Amino acid sequence: METRQQGLLDAEPLRESEEDNMVSDVDLNNTVTEEEREEIQQELAKLEEEISTLRQVLSSKEKQHAELKQKLGITPLSELRNNFSRSWYDMQTSTAYKKTSETFNTAGQKTSAAFNNLGSAISRKFGDMRNSPSFKSFEEKVESTVSNIKQTKVGGTGGSFEEVLSSAAHASTQDTPSNHLIDSPEETR
Repeated sequence: METRQQGLLDAEPLRESEEDNMVSDVDLNNTVTEEEREEIQQELAKLEEEISTLRQVLSSKEKQHAELKQKLGITPLSELRNNFSRSWYDMQTSTAYKKTSETFNTAGQKTSAAFNNLGSAISRKFGDMRNSPSFKSFEEKVESTVSNIKQTKVGGTGGSFEEVLSSAAHASTQDTPSNHLIDSPEETR
């Protein structure tokens, strides 16, 4: 016999003599008489025949199943839809889903309360700031500036703030440098 390198995958296929040695090794551990061997082979043949028969019966039952579903109008799409609906219902009724849903609801309520508290705090701070002396001073300066603009631009006539802004915008468009770029008829002569 040749010496071979031992490993998980042998490069050479097993020879019949090696297979026989392996079988005889197994037989040494489990001694079976010739009569027992014949009985086992008969039982094996019987099992294989039963398996074949069961496969034929299963195939027949599957065909009958498909025909009945077709008569009822059950399509693969409706089955898929029903399976999805059933799975969705099963998931929603599971304890894990219920616990997760409760956790998210609680988190949402806490987050909502936190935002409400934050909004209230900001509103309160703006109210406090508006009532502060520095803001009142700033407000008075803005009001006096607006009234001064009204008096100087409108000429003392009381106009709305929008009118003052539009007149200021109109005046500034007349003073833009682009108006000076146009040649006058006197310069071209």
